Amino acid sequence: MEGKINKQLKKVLKKIVKEAHEPLAVADAKLGGVIKEKLNLSCIHSPVVNELMRGIRSQLDGLIPGVEPREMAAMCLGLAHSLSRYRLKFSADKVDTMIVQAISLLDDLDKELNNYIMRCREWYGWHFPELGKIISDNLTYCKCLQKVGDRKNYASASLAELLPEEVEAEVKAAAEISMGTEVSEEDICNILHLCTQVIEISEYRTQLYEYLQNRMMAIAPNVTVMVGELVGARLIAHAGSLLNLAKHAASTVQILGAEKALFRALKSRRDTPKYGLIYHASLVGQTSPKHKGKISRMLAAKTVLAIRYDAFGEDSSSAMGVENRAKLEARLRSLEDRGIRKISGTGKALAKAEKYEHKSEVKTYDPSGDSTLPTCSKKRKIEEVDLDDEITEKKAKKAKIKVKVEEEEEQVVVMEEEETSVKKKKKKDKKKHIKEELASEEEPCSPTAISSPEKKKKKKKKRENED
Repeated sequence: MEGKINKQLKKVLKKIVKEAHEPLAVADAKLGGVIKEKLNLSCIHSPVVNELMRGIRSQLDGLIPGVEPREMAAMCLGLAHSLSRYRLKFSADKVDTMIVQAISLLDDLDKELNNYIMRCREWYGWHFPELGKIISDNLTYCKCLQKVGDRKNYASASLAELLPEEVEAEVKAAAEISMGTEVSEEDICNILHLCTQVIEISEYRTQLYEYLQNRMMAIAPNVTVMVGELVGARLIAHAGSLLNLAKHAASTVQILGAEKALFRALKSRRDTPKYGLIYHASLVGQTSPKHKGKISRMLAAKTVLAIRYDAFGEDSSSAMGVENRAKLEARLRSLEDRGIRKISGTGKALAKAEKYEHKSEVKTYDPSGDSTLPTCSKKRKIEEVDLDDEITEKKAKKAKIKVKVEEEEEQVVVMEEEETSVKKKKKKDKKKHIKEELASEEEPCSPTAISSPEKKKKKKKKRENED
Protein backbone atom coordinates (compact mmCIF):
# COMPACT_ATOMS: atom_id res chain seq x y z
CA MET A 1 0.00 0.00 0.00
CA GLU A 2 2.83 2.43 0.78
CA GLY A 3 4.95 1.30 -2.18
CA LYS A 4 7.31 -0.79 -0.05
CA ILE A 5 8.46 -4.41 -0.57
CA ASN A 6 7.58 -6.92 2.16
CA LYS A 7 10.12 -9.52 3.37
CA GLN A 8 8.06 -12.42 2.05
CA LEU A 9 7.67 -10.68 -1.31
CA LYS A 10 11.41 -10.13 -1.46
CA LYS A 11 12.08 -13.88 -1.01
CA VAL A 12 9.59 -14.83 -3.73
CA LEU A 13 10.92 -12.23 -6.17
CA LYS A 14 14.55 -13.25 -5.61
CA LYS A 15 13.64 -16.79 -6.69
CA ILE A 16 11.78 -15.46 -9.74
CA VAL A 17 14.68 -13.21 -10.82
CA LYS A 18 16.90 -16.20 -11.49
CA GLU A 19 14.35 -18.04 -13.66
CA ALA A 20 12.28 -15.16 -15.14
CA HIS A 21 12.64 -14.41 -18.86
CA GLU A 22 9.53 -12.18 -19.26
CA PRO A 23 8.55 -8.89 -17.54
CA LEU A 24 6.60 -9.10 -14.28
CA ALA A 25 2.93 -8.03 -14.41
CA VAL A 26 2.20 -5.60 -11.56
CA ALA A 27 -1.19 -4.13 -10.54
CA ASP A 28 0.40 -1.09 -8.85
CA ALA A 29 2.75 1.07 -10.90
CA LYS A 30 4.55 2.47 -7.83
CA LEU A 31 5.30 -0.98 -6.54
CA GLY A 32 6.65 -1.94 -10.00
CA GLY A 33 9.05 0.98 -9.93
CA VAL A 34 10.37 0.00 -6.48
CA ILE A 35 10.90 -3.66 -7.63
CA LYS A 36 12.73 -2.50 -10.73
CA GLU A 37 15.08 -0.28 -8.69
CA LYS A 38 15.95 -2.79 -5.97
CA LEU A 39 15.89 -6.14 -7.81
CA ASN A 40 16.60 -5.09 -11.43
CA LEU A 41 13.46 -6.92 -12.57
CA SER A 42 11.49 -5.47 -15.50
CA CYS A 43 7.81 -4.84 -14.64
CA ILE A 44 4.78 -4.06 -16.76
CA HIS A 45 1.51 -2.28 -15.84
CA SER A 46 -1.33 -1.93 -18.36
CA PRO A 47 -5.14 -2.40 -18.69
CA VAL A 48 -4.49 -5.96 -19.80
CA VAL A 49 -2.75 -6.65 -16.48
CA ASN A 50 -5.75 -5.24 -14.59
CA GLU A 51 -8.06 -7.62 -16.47
CA LEU A 52 -5.79 -10.55 -15.60
CA MET A 53 -5.83 -9.55 -11.92
CA ARG A 54 -9.62 -9.30 -11.94
CA GLY A 55 -9.91 -12.76 -13.47
CA ILE A 56 -7.57 -14.24 -10.86
CA ARG A 57 -9.64 -12.71 -8.02
CA SER A 58 -12.88 -14.04 -9.46
CA GLN A 59 -11.47 -17.59 -9.85
CA LEU A 60 -9.55 -17.60 -6.55
CA ASP A 61 -11.67 -20.39 -5.04
CA GLY A 62 -10.62 -22.82 -7.75
CA LEU A 63 -6.96 -21.73 -7.83
CA ILE A 64 -6.40 -22.27 -4.05
CA PRO A 65 -7.42 -25.84 -3.10
CA GLY A 66 -8.55 -26.88 0.41
CA VAL A 67 -10.42 -23.66 1.30
CA GLU A 68 -14.17 -23.60 1.83
CA PRO A 69 -16.28 -20.81 0.26
CA ARG A 70 -17.42 -19.49 3.70
CA GLU A 71 -13.83 -19.15 4.94
CA MET A 72 -12.80 -17.49 1.69
CA ALA A 73 -15.67 -14.98 1.97
CA ALA A 74 -14.74 -14.16 5.58
CA MET A 75 -11.08 -13.74 4.61
CA CYS A 76 -11.97 -11.43 1.70
CA LEU A 77 -14.23 -9.31 3.92
CA GLY A 78 -11.56 -8.97 6.63
CA LEU A 79 -8.93 -8.07 4.03
CA ALA A 80 -11.20 -5.43 2.49
CA HIS A 81 -11.94 -3.86 5.91
CA SER A 82 -8.28 -3.78 6.91
CA LEU A 83 -7.26 -2.23 3.58
CA SER A 84 -9.93 0.48 3.81
CA ARG A 85 -8.97 1.27 7.41
CA TYR A 86 -5.35 1.49 6.46
CA ARG A 87 -6.08 3.81 3.56
CA LEU A 88 -8.23 6.11 5.72
CA LYS A 89 -5.71 5.98 8.61
CA PHE A 90 -8.61 4.63 10.67
CA SER A 91 -7.98 3.69 14.29
CA ALA A 92 -10.57 2.29 16.67
CA ASP A 93 -9.06 4.35 19.52
CA LYS A 94 -9.04 7.63 17.60
CA VAL A 95 -12.52 8.32 16.26
CA ASP A 96 -13.34 12.03 16.17
CA THR A 97 -16.89 11.35 14.98
CA MET A 98 -17.66 10.05 18.49
CA ILE A 99 -16.63 13.41 19.90
CA VAL A 100 -18.77 15.30 17.39
CA GLN A 101 -21.83 13.22 18.26
CA ALA A 102 -21.18 13.39 22.02
CA ILE A 103 -20.85 17.19 22.18
CA SER A 104 -23.93 17.66 19.97
CA LEU A 105 -25.92 15.33 22.23
CA LEU A 106 -24.63 17.16 25.32
CA ASP A 107 -25.90 20.49 23.98
CA ASP A 108 -29.27 18.94 23.10
CA LEU A 109 -29.55 17.45 26.59
CA ASP A 110 -28.88 20.85 28.17
CA LYS A 111 -31.69 22.42 26.14
CA GLU A 112 -34.13 19.63 26.95
CA LEU A 113 -33.25 19.71 30.65
CA ASN A 114 -33.90 23.44 30.81
CA ASN A 115 -37.29 23.00 29.12
CA TYR A 116 -38.28 20.09 31.37
CA ILE A 117 -37.24 21.84 34.58
CA MET A 118 -39.02 25.05 33.61
CA ARG A 119 -42.18 23.07 32.86
CA CYS A 120 -41.91 21.16 36.15
CA ARG A 121 -41.53 24.35 38.22
CA GLU A 122 -44.47 26.03 36.53
CA TRP A 123 -46.65 22.95 36.81
CA TYR A 124 -45.99 22.26 40.50
CA GLY A 125 -45.98 26.01 41.22
CA TRP A 126 -49.77 26.05 41.05
CA HIS A 127 -49.87 23.65 43.97
CA PHE A 128 -46.88 24.86 46.05
CA PRO A 129 -45.42 28.14 44.63
CA GLU A 130 -43.24 28.93 47.68
CA LEU A 131 -41.02 25.87 47.12
CA GLY A 132 -39.51 27.28 43.94
CA LYS A 133 -38.16 30.33 45.79
CA ILE A 134 -36.79 28.32 48.72
CA ILE A 135 -34.99 25.61 46.67
CA SER A 136 -32.97 27.12 43.81
CA ASP A 137 -31.14 23.96 42.70
CA ASN A 138 -33.12 22.22 39.94
CA LEU A 139 -32.03 18.64 40.66
CA THR A 140 -32.72 19.00 44.40
CA TYR A 141 -36.13 20.50 43.58
CA CYS A 142 -37.08 17.48 41.45
CA LYS A 143 -35.81 15.01 44.06
CA CYS A 144 -37.90 16.70 46.77
CA LEU A 145 -40.99 16.47 44.59
CA GLN A 146 -40.31 12.82 43.83
CA LYS A 147 -39.92 11.98 47.51
CA VAL A 148 -42.84 13.95 48.95
CA GLY A 149 -45.37 14.60 46.20
CA ASP A 150 -48.39 16.38 47.65
CA ARG A 151 -47.95 19.51 49.74
CA LYS A 152 -49.70 17.95 52.74
CA ASN A 153 -46.99 15.29 53.09
CA TYR A 154 -44.19 17.79 53.85
CA ALA A 155 -45.10 17.97 57.54
CA SER A 156 -44.48 14.24 58.08
CA ALA A 157 -41.70 13.71 55.48
CA SER A 158 -37.98 13.90 56.34
CA LEU A 159 -35.78 15.73 53.82
CA ALA A 160 -32.53 15.57 55.78
CA GLU A 161 -30.78 13.67 52.96
CA LEU A 162 -31.60 16.35 50.39
CA LEU A 163 -31.77 19.63 52.32
CA PRO A 164 -30.03 21.19 55.34
CA GLU A 165 -32.00 21.59 58.57
CA GLU A 166 -32.73 25.32 58.15
CA VAL A 167 -34.06 24.92 54.62
CA GLU A 168 -36.11 21.87 55.61
CA ALA A 169 -37.76 23.81 58.44
CA GLU A 170 -38.49 26.70 56.08
CA VAL A 171 -40.07 24.32 53.53
CA LYS A 172 -42.31 22.73 56.17
CA ALA A 173 -43.38 26.13 57.51
CA ALA A 174 -44.19 27.34 53.99
CA ALA A 175 -46.19 24.15 53.24
CA GLU A 176 -48.55 24.86 56.15
CA ILE A 177 -49.43 28.39 55.05
CA SER A 178 -49.07 27.98 51.29
CA MET A 179 -51.39 29.92 48.99
CA GLY A 180 -51.33 27.25 46.24
CA THR A 181 -54.40 25.54 44.87
CA GLU A 182 -55.41 21.94 45.49
CA VAL A 183 -54.65 19.41 42.71
CA SER A 184 -55.75 15.86 42.09
CA GLU A 185 -53.68 12.70 42.51
CA GLU A 186 -53.51 12.22 38.75
CA ASP A 187 -51.88 15.63 38.35
CA ILE A 188 -49.34 14.79 41.05
CA CYS A 189 -48.53 11.47 39.30
CA ASN A 190 -47.82 13.23 36.00
CA ILE A 191 -45.63 15.84 37.73
CA LEU A 192 -43.68 13.09 39.53
CA HIS A 193 -43.17 11.24 36.24
CA LEU A 194 -41.72 14.43 34.76
CA CYS A 195 -39.41 14.74 37.79
CA THR A 196 -38.10 11.20 37.25
CA GLN A 197 -37.38 12.07 33.61
CA VAL A 198 -35.41 15.15 34.70
CA ILE A 199 -33.36 13.15 37.22
CA GLU A 200 -32.60 10.39 34.70
CA ILE A 201 -31.57 12.86 31.99
CA SER A 202 -29.30 14.76 34.40
CA GLU A 203 -27.62 11.51 35.45
CA TYR A 204 -27.13 10.52 31.83
CA ARG A 205 -25.67 13.96 31.12
CA THR A 206 -23.00 13.53 33.81
CA GLN A 207 -22.17 10.10 32.39
CA LEU A 208 -21.94 11.51 28.86
CA TYR A 209 -19.66 14.34 30.07
CA GLU A 210 -17.27 11.81 31.62
CA TYR A 211 -17.28 9.84 28.37
CA LEU A 212 -16.49 13.02 26.43
CA GLN A 213 -13.59 13.82 28.77
CA ASN A 214 -12.11 10.34 28.26
CA ARG A 215 -12.50 10.49 24.46
CA MET A 216 -10.93 13.95 24.27
CA MET A 217 -7.95 12.85 26.36
CA ALA A 218 -7.52 9.82 24.07
CA ILE A 219 -7.91 11.60 20.73
CA ALA A 220 -6.71 15.18 21.35
CA PRO A 221 -4.86 15.37 24.69
CA ASN A 222 -2.89 18.52 23.84
CA VAL A 223 -6.00 20.41 22.71
CA THR A 224 -7.76 19.34 25.93
CA VAL A 225 -4.92 20.76 28.01
CA MET A 226 -4.92 24.03 26.06
CA VAL A 227 -8.63 24.92 25.88
CA GLY A 228 -10.50 22.25 27.84
CA GLU A 229 -12.76 19.37 26.86
CA LEU A 230 -15.90 21.28 25.92
CA VAL A 231 -14.23 24.03 23.87
CA GLY A 232 -11.98 21.51 22.10
CA ALA A 233 -14.92 19.25 21.29
CA ARG A 234 -16.96 22.20 19.98
CA LEU A 235 -14.08 23.27 17.74
CA ILE A 236 -13.81 19.74 16.30
CA ALA A 237 -17.58 19.54 15.81
CA HIS A 238 -17.68 22.97 14.12
CA ALA A 239 -14.89 22.01 11.69
CA GLY A 240 -16.36 18.54 11.04
CA SER A 241 -13.37 16.46 12.08
CA LEU A 242 -9.95 16.73 13.68
CA LEU A 243 -8.23 16.59 10.29
CA ASN A 244 -10.36 19.42 8.90
CA LEU A 245 -9.64 21.49 12.01
CA ALA A 246 -5.89 20.86 11.61
CA LYS A 247 -6.04 22.37 8.10
CA HIS A 248 -7.36 25.71 9.40
CA ALA A 249 -5.07 28.65 10.10
CA ALA A 250 -4.69 30.13 13.58
CA SER A 251 -6.67 33.25 12.61
CA THR A 252 -9.55 31.04 11.45
CA VAL A 253 -9.53 28.97 14.65
CA GLN A 254 -9.56 32.19 16.68
CA ILE A 255 -12.90 33.37 15.19
CA LEU A 256 -14.39 29.92 14.57
CA GLY A 257 -18.00 30.13 15.66
CA ALA A 258 -18.34 33.89 15.06
CA GLU A 259 -18.83 33.74 11.28
CA LYS A 260 -22.08 35.70 11.41
CA ALA A 261 -20.46 38.59 13.29
CA LEU A 262 -17.41 38.44 10.99
CA PHE A 263 -19.38 38.80 7.76
CA ARG A 264 -21.60 41.48 9.28
CA ALA A 265 -18.48 43.45 10.26
CA LEU A 266 -16.96 43.04 6.81
CA LYS A 267 -20.18 44.15 5.16
CA SER A 268 -20.59 47.23 7.36
CA ARG A 269 -16.81 47.97 7.41
CA ARG A 270 -16.51 47.80 11.17
CA ASP A 271 -14.11 46.02 13.52
CA THR A 272 -14.03 42.26 13.05
CA PRO A 273 -14.62 39.97 16.08
CA LYS A 274 -11.62 38.98 18.19
CA TYR A 275 -12.83 35.55 19.29
CA GLY A 276 -15.46 32.90 18.68
CA LEU A 277 -15.76 29.57 20.46
CA ILE A 278 -12.30 30.07 21.98
CA TYR A 279 -13.74 32.85 24.19
CA HIS A 280 -15.06 30.18 26.59
CA ALA A 281 -11.57 28.81 27.30
CA SER A 282 -10.32 29.28 30.85
CA LEU A 283 -7.26 31.33 29.82
CA VAL A 284 -9.38 33.91 28.00
CA GLY A 285 -11.95 33.99 30.78
CA GLN A 286 -9.48 34.84 33.54
CA THR A 287 -7.86 37.80 31.71
CA SER A 288 -8.88 41.43 32.01
CA PRO A 289 -11.08 42.82 29.19
CA LYS A 290 -8.30 44.90 27.58
CA HIS A 291 -6.04 41.82 27.18
CA LYS A 292 -8.68 39.33 25.98
CA GLY A 293 -7.91 39.97 22.30
CA LYS A 294 -4.17 39.39 22.70
CA ILE A 295 -4.59 36.25 24.78
CA SER A 296 -7.16 34.80 22.37
CA ARG A 297 -4.78 35.36 19.44
CA MET A 298 -1.86 33.72 21.24
CA LEU A 299 -4.06 30.87 22.48
CA ALA A 300 -5.35 30.25 18.95
CA ALA A 301 -1.79 30.02 17.60
CA LYS A 302 -0.71 27.50 20.24
CA THR A 303 -3.99 25.57 19.93
CA VAL A 304 -3.44 25.09 16.19
CA LEU A 305 -0.02 23.60 16.90
CA ALA A 306 -1.59 21.25 19.44
CA ILE A 307 -4.35 20.25 16.98
CA ARG A 308 -1.82 19.40 14.26
CA TYR A 309 0.33 17.49 16.70
CA ASP A 310 -2.70 15.45 17.83
CA ALA A 311 -3.97 14.88 14.29
CA PHE A 312 -0.72 13.91 12.55
CA GLY A 313 1.65 12.98 15.36
CA GLU A 314 2.26 9.42 16.47
CA ASP A 315 2.86 10.32 20.11
CA SER A 316 -0.23 10.46 22.34
CA SER A 317 1.28 12.36 25.29
CA SER A 318 0.16 15.82 26.39
CA ALA A 319 3.63 17.18 27.19
CA MET A 320 3.53 19.70 24.34
CA GLY A 321 0.17 21.11 25.47
CA VAL A 322 1.35 21.47 29.07
CA GLU A 323 4.50 23.30 27.94
CA ASN A 324 2.61 25.72 25.68
CA ARG A 325 -0.01 26.40 28.34
CA ALA A 326 2.74 27.27 30.84
CA LYS A 327 4.17 29.73 28.30
CA LEU A 328 0.79 31.34 27.80
CA GLU A 329 0.21 31.66 31.54
CA ALA A 330 3.63 33.31 31.94
CA ARG A 331 2.78 35.70 29.09
CA LEU A 332 -0.55 36.49 30.73
CA ARG A 333 1.18 37.32 34.03
CA SER A 334 3.62 39.61 32.24
CA LEU A 335 0.74 41.44 30.54
CA GLU A 336 -1.12 41.87 33.81
CA ASP A 337 2.02 43.08 35.64
CA ARG A 338 3.16 45.45 32.89
CA GLY A 339 2.14 48.47 34.92
CA ILE A 340 4.69 47.59 37.62
CA ARG A 341 7.58 47.45 35.13
CA LYS A 342 9.44 50.49 33.78
CA ILE A 343 11.54 51.05 30.67
CA SER A 344 15.25 50.44 31.33
CA GLY A 345 18.34 49.53 29.32
CA THR A 346 17.15 46.01 28.69
CA GLY A 347 13.43 46.70 28.87
CA LYS A 348 12.98 43.81 31.31
CA ALA A 349 14.10 45.26 34.66
CA LEU A 350 11.52 45.69 37.37
CA ALA A 351 10.85 49.09 38.85
CA LYS A 352 12.73 49.63 42.11
CA ALA A 353 10.28 50.05 44.93
CA GLU A 354 11.20 52.41 47.76
CA LYS A 355 11.21 51.31 51.38
CA TYR A 356 7.75 51.55 52.88
CA GLU A 357 7.29 54.16 55.60
CA HIS A 358 3.99 54.55 57.36
CA LYS A 359 2.92 58.18 57.36
CA SER A 360 -0.28 58.95 59.24
CA GLU A 361 -1.97 61.96 57.69
CA VAL A 362 -5.08 63.59 59.08
CA LYS A 363 -7.28 64.60 56.16
CA THR A 364 -9.95 67.26 56.54
CA TYR A 365 -13.22 67.46 54.68
CA ASP A 366 -13.22 69.83 51.71
CA PRO A 367 -16.68 71.45 51.36
CA SER A 368 -15.83 72.95 47.95
CA GLY A 369 -17.03 69.77 46.22
CA ASP A 370 -20.54 70.07 47.68
CA SER A 371 -21.68 72.92 45.44
CA THR A 372 -23.24 72.13 42.06
CA LEU A 373 -21.93 75.33 40.48
CA PRO A 374 -19.13 74.93 37.90
CA THR A 375 -15.73 75.22 39.50
CA CYS A 376 -12.21 75.52 38.23
CA SER A 377 -10.66 72.42 36.65
CA LYS A 378 -7.54 72.71 38.80
CA LYS A 379 -7.82 71.89 42.47
CA ARG A 380 -6.73 74.66 44.84
CA LYS A 381 -4.93 74.16 48.08
CA ILE A 382 -6.57 74.87 51.44
CA GLU A 383 -4.24 77.86 52.11
CA GLU A 384 -5.25 79.50 48.82
CA VAL A 385 -8.91 79.00 49.67
CA ASP A 386 -8.39 80.66 53.10
CA LEU A 387 -6.60 83.63 51.49
CA ASP A 388 -9.42 84.04 48.99
CA ASP A 389 -11.94 84.01 51.86
CA GLU A 390 -10.01 86.76 53.73
CA ILE A 391 -9.80 88.91 50.59
CA THR A 392 -13.53 88.58 49.95
CA GLU A 393 -14.31 89.52 53.58
CA LYS A 394 -12.12 92.66 53.33
CA LYS A 395 -13.81 93.65 50.09
CA ALA A 396 -17.21 93.22 51.70
CA LYS A 397 -16.24 95.41 54.68
CA LYS A 398 -14.92 98.16 52.37
CA ALA A 399 -18.11 98.04 50.35
CA LYS A 400 -20.20 98.39 53.57
CA ILE A 401 -18.13 101.39 54.72
CA LYS A 402 -18.56 103.09 51.32
CA VAL A 403 -22.30 102.54 51.46
CA LYS A 404 -22.48 104.09 54.96
CA VAL A 405 -20.44 107.16 53.89
CA GLU A 406 -22.63 107.68 50.84
CA GLU A 407 -25.79 107.45 52.99
CA GLU A 408 -24.41 110.05 55.44
CA GLU A 409 -23.50 112.39 52.59
CA GLU A 410 -27.01 112.04 51.16
CA GLN A 411 -28.52 112.89 54.59
CA VAL A 412 -26.31 116.03 54.90
CA VAL A 413 -27.33 117.18 51.41
CA VAL A 414 -30.99 116.69 52.26
CA MET A 415 -30.62 118.71 55.49
CA GLU A 416 -28.88 121.55 53.65
CA GLU A 417 -31.63 121.61 51.02
CA GLU A 418 -34.31 121.80 53.72
CA GLU A 419 -32.50 124.69 55.51
CA THR A 420 -32.17 126.64 52.29
CA SER A 421 -35.85 126.15 51.48
CA VAL A 422 -36.85 127.41 54.99
CA LYS A 423 -34.65 130.52 54.61
CA LYS A 424 -36.19 131.30 51.23
CA LYS A 425 -39.68 131.05 52.68
CA LYS A 426 -38.76 133.48 55.52
CA LYS A 427 -37.35 136.00 53.05
CA LYS A 428 -40.52 135.86 50.96
CA ASP A 429 -42.66 136.44 54.05
CA LYS A 430 -40.58 139.51 55.06
CA LYS A 431 -40.89 141.01 51.60
CA LYS A 432 -44.66 140.54 51.63
CA HIS A 433 -44.93 142.18 55.09
CA ILE A 434 -42.85 145.24 54.01
CA LYS A 435 -45.01 145.73 50.92
CA GLU A 436 -48.16 145.65 53.03
CA GLU A 437 -46.76 148.33 55.43
CA LEU A 438 -45.74 150.55 52.56
CA ALA A 439 -49.22 150.28 51.05
CA SER A 440 -50.84 151.14 54.40
CA GLU A 441 -48.63 154.25 54.83
CA GLU A 442 -49.46 155.57 51.35
CA GLU A 443 -53.25 155.54 52.03
CA PRO A 444 -54.78 159.06 53.11
CA CYS A 445 -55.58 159.34 56.77
CA SER A 446 -59.20 160.21 57.74
CA PRO A 447 -60.48 161.39 61.12
CA THR A 448 -62.21 158.12 61.67
CA ALA A 449 -59.26 156.01 60.67
CA ILE A 450 -56.75 157.57 63.08
CA SER A 451 -55.15 154.73 65.01
CA SER A 452 -54.91 154.91 68.67
CA PRO A 453 -51.60 154.37 70.56
CA GLU A 454 -52.84 150.94 71.75
CA LYS A 455 -53.22 149.64 68.23
CA LYS A 456 -49.67 150.72 67.41
CA LYS A 457 -48.34 148.73 70.35
CA LYS A 458 -50.13 145.56 69.15
CA LYS A 459 -48.63 145.91 65.65
CA LYS A 460 -45.12 146.14 67.10
CA LYS A 461 -45.61 142.96 69.09
CA LYS A 462 -46.80 141.10 65.96
CA ARG A 463 -43.70 142.16 64.01
CA GLU A 464 -41.41 140.99 66.82
CA ASN A 465 -43.14 137.62 66.94
CA GLU A 466 -42.82 137.19 63.21
CA ASP A 467 -39.09 138.10 63.33
